[in-house]
Amino acid sequence: MTLDSALRGIDEYSDPCDSRMNNPPNTSLVRLVCDEATAKRLSDLLSESFEEAAAAVAAFEGTNGQWNVEVHFEQAPDEAAVRSLIRDAAGSDLEPVFETVAARDWVAASLAGLKPVAAGRFTVHGEHDRSAVARNRIGIEIEAALAFGTGHHGTTRGCLLALAGLVKMRRPRRVLDVGTGTGVLAIAAAKALRRRVLASDIDPLAAAVAGENARLNGVGNLVETICAIGFSAPAFQARAPFDLVLANILANPLKRLSTPMAAHLAPSAMVILSGLLPHQASGVVAAYRARGLVLLRQLQIEGWSSLLMQRAG
Repeated sequence: MTLDSALRGIDEYSDPCDSRMNNPPNTSLVRLVCDEATAKRLSDLLSESFEEAAAAVAAFEGTNGQWNVEVHFEQAPDEAAVRSLIRDAAGSDLEPVFETVAARDWVAASLAGLKPVAAGRFTVHGEHDRSAVARNRIGIEIEAALAFGTGHHGTTRGCLLALAGLVKMRRPRRVLDVGTGTGVLAIAAAKALRRRVLASDIDPLAAAVAGENARLNGVGNLVETICAIGFSAPAFQARAPFDLVLANILANPLKRLSTPMAAHLAPSAMVILSGLLPHQASGVVAAYRARGLVLLRQLQIEGWSSLLMQRAG
């Protein structure tokens, strides 16, 4: 799930494949340090509060045992509003630090100290932990980049766990990853299934990053990345019907995608959906149920819900 995928939505029909790749903007950054429980509360509240204001939230353990929470805004936020949200969530007077940084700098800084994440058969890791991946696990190497998705977020882990369970029972042949971000899910599917995967994102930078990550992970020949809005690109029709679709975005875009996604599904196709707060899951399930899908499993990780659904027939 990329920052732009999550926040711009799929109803914006301006050309997404523009010069932003060459000129990444500066961003506003809010940092604070707290304990683990507070960090997770803050992460959930801030993620929900600023979805529509183009903000990305990262919470991760620091080297000193404390936790770091960072919020990256495309535009300078209302500092008073941010302080108020932090007070409400933390129940104490944590003092956030506001600053402006280059986009490449904040991504690298927020991801540099992240530890490997295990989800089912998969381990998502950085280059420095490559040798630590057990032989019986599927390693997915992701470095800091201008796209969102390292496996540390509850939505990505939920999708990976659902995928790990699915591949024990089925071997889908035609696979699609919508809103691919860094390409974690596309790479995971390609490695586990040894199938071709179509990976799309409305952000041209994310599509480029995902393609590079697929090559880094040895599945560049299996993962095709495209910059596309919704299901509008010819590649979707050419590769359909899909036996498996992964979509880790947000609730409203998922609802809007339900009709075009259903039109591109094979009979009995499996769909893994994520990017949902728990209270949003029922609305998304209802949207897909109306298009002939049934809920098989719901996972809840760190305050986020992931759904495994199947098309009837």
